Amino acid sequence: MQASLKLLISATAAALSLAAGAQEVTLKVHHFWPPGAMPPTKILAPWCDKIAAESNNRMKCQVYPAMQLGGTPAQLIDQAKDGVVDIAFTLPGYTAGRFPIMEVFELPFITTSAEAGSKAAWDFYSKYGKSEFDAKGIKPLMFAVHDNGFLHTRDKQVKTMADLKGLKFRAPTRMTNKLLATLGATPVAMPLPQVPEAVSKGVIDGFLLPWEVIPSVKLHEMVKYDTETDPSRPALYTAVFTLAMNPAKYNALPADLKAIIDKNSGASLSATAGKVWDESSTPGRKAATEHGNVFYTIPGTELDGWVKASAGLYDEWTASMDKVGLPGKQMLGDARELLAKYKK
Repeated sequence: MQASLKLLISATAAALSLAAGAQEVTLKVHHFWPPGAMPPTKILAPWCDKIAAESNNRMKCQVYPAMQLGGTPAQLIDQAKDGVVDIAFTLPGYTAGRFPIMEVFELPFITTSAEAGSKAAWDFYSKYGKSEFDAKGIKPLMFAVHDNGFLHTRDKQVKTMADLKGLKFRAPTRMTNKLLATLGATPVAMPLPQVPEAVSKGVIDGFLLPWEVIPSVKLHEMVKYDTETDPSRPALYTAVFTLAMNPAKYNALPADLKAIIDKNSGASLSATAGKVWDESSTPGRKAATEHGNVFYTIPGTELDGWVKASAGLYDEWTASMDKVGLPGKQMLGDARELLAKYKK
């Protein structure tokens, strides 16, 4: 009897283990871009394909673009945190002031490429950012920054800092809005989906955006002027993105599926995303060229004044870190060292 009972228990355990190992998982993924935009097609879709292939299709993504599951872009991070979705692809900066540590990579004139910035951002998160995310119920799978952000205007070409005075400009994050204010523009915070209507109705005179996203929302057709910056100088601005997962969903995965997520996330995914963002700039710009937009490149001599005008944002960021008991000056130095380490 005892031998039979042991065999039954062993068989049951083996069956349960087999069932767990054969578990099929569909990850509900939500983002704000239109379906054909670069980030969901060139970053998210290949990632989903990879985890599906490596799990023999036991783990798949069900992607919901353009806020199809409801809410606003600013709510995406909490949708992942609260388990409304399993994964959100978004900007932490859409929730102004909530994730100030990672804002260091949104300071003006600090990044030189998306790939270097993305690699640095993941390393910096690993050292300093876990209190902002992991400790608050958010599991980042990636951090990435986009390629250089530029100025795009409807009715007036921006060539000097003085040209910004009186113009209403959209920017994506708190730091970029602060940048605009220091340069003399009137900042207007809004997520990407609201920008086309705001431009067409004259609510804003222009916007800060990298090239990659512009064709997907046809913004190159709504402005006449595009102002770039001297390519030998660091970017005017960039923004930080994350692929954020619900920790409970991750923890509930079988060990082998967790291993697949781990293998395809973190530093490697961040680097890949940054590289894709760098490569997206040229095709994104092509749409504006073909539309007949007027281009201007701000020379380094003019940018020197912009750097000087916005320098106080560095002091403000370090002071904000000091205020919460973190070593602000050291953190800024570490961010710069990481960017230099990964600079090509």
